[in-house]
Amino acid sequence: MYQYHESRTKKVSSGTGGSRVKFRDKKLAHLGRRFTATKVGEKLVRESIRTKGGNSKLRLKKANSVNVLTKAGMKKAKIMGVVESHRADFARENIITRGAILKTDIGKVKVTNRVGQDGIVNGVLLE
Repeated sequence: MYQYHESRTKKVSSGTGGSRVKFRDKKLAHLGRRFTATKVGEKLVRESIRTKGGNSKLRLKKANSVNVLTKAGMKKAKIMGVVESHRADFARENIITRGAILKTDIGKVKVTNRVGQDGIVNGVLLE
């Protein structure tokens, strides 16, 4: 089981110390997929996966450029590497996530979208 996405709404035990009865079993629909570790690479590599309802979603495996929002407008910049991330080993391994700071040829860029689910890298230029 990769990751179970059903939230627990009540406390595990009641106030008296007695344990609560389980409401229902785990469902296959609440099962998540593995994290897409989008890395910095030479070429753009995407993968199309089937989602619930027969729809499709693009997973970004490797990225080489980022769409940067600047004061002048949108620009495409080449990614050099990941400078900062919410996990130190993600920055070390050049894994791009939302909120990560990238080193590009026009400056530092903060990623604003969920890269593994959108299939593209968007960001804002940091001053």
